[in-house]
Amino acid sequence: MSDYQPLENKTAIVTGSSRGIGAEVAKMLAAAGANIIVNYVGNQTAAEQVVLDIQTLGRKAHAVKADVAQSAQAKKLFDVAINEFGSIDILVNNAGAILYTTIQNTTDEDFDHILSVNVKGTFNTLREATTRLADGGRIINFSSSVVNKMMPTYGPYAATKGAVEQLTCVLAKEIGHRHITVNTVSPGPTRTELFLYGKTDQMIESLTSRIALGRLGEPEDIAKVVLFLVSDQAAWITGQTILANGGYY
Repeated sequence: MSDYQPLENKTAIVTGSSRGIGAEVAKMLAAAGANIIVNYVGNQTAAEQVVLDIQTLGRKAHAVKADVAQSAQAKKLFDVAINEFGSIDILVNNAGAILYTTIQNTTDEDFDHILSVNVKGTFNTLREATTRLADGGRIINFSSSVVNKMMPTYGPYAATKGAVEQLTCVLAKEIGHRHITVNTVSPGPTRTELFLYGKTDQMIESLTSRIALGRLGEPEDIAKVVLFLVSDQAAWITGQTILANGGYY
């Protein structure tokens, strides 16, 4: 474990943290000293492995099954965090769903699902955080670099992430008097199971060719940005969307 512990005695909830970027964020915050609530919906085995990884770092972690798109379950997530660790200092809204389809071919069910997970899920945890996050806390939401790219088949997904960015800006103003910062991290193409699913090698090469640094992002690239934003070094940054995308254009 590193001697530098900027998050020592802090507690973080990381939604959707059983794998991918969420798992990496959870482990990196733990390495920086935080105790972690590992949230998951379906993959208990993966969530428990993240808990074990965090415990090997000498930090406490607890896996909590909760669908944050359901307001009662979002409340339960906060209840468990407070019962386990006494307070909540950091909320990272990583849970999300993706949908690749044209607007014309998007069904009502598809649209309702992605809106529920990406927007309502984020909204539910933000609403809980307004009264239950400690003063001086940190909130990180997740958007996507596709929001401003006008990419076909990303319409509903980009719409949900644009909504998340607006929630970030408004909430930053609403709770800034408590010295809580609220920011959005907007990754570019990142090597995760979710990103790679359904993509051919040719599609991945095409996306990579649009990245100035010449490679896909890795989950730890994104986690490092989250770590900075939840640290005291970023205390003067709020209401912002940080593009962590290697110069994706």
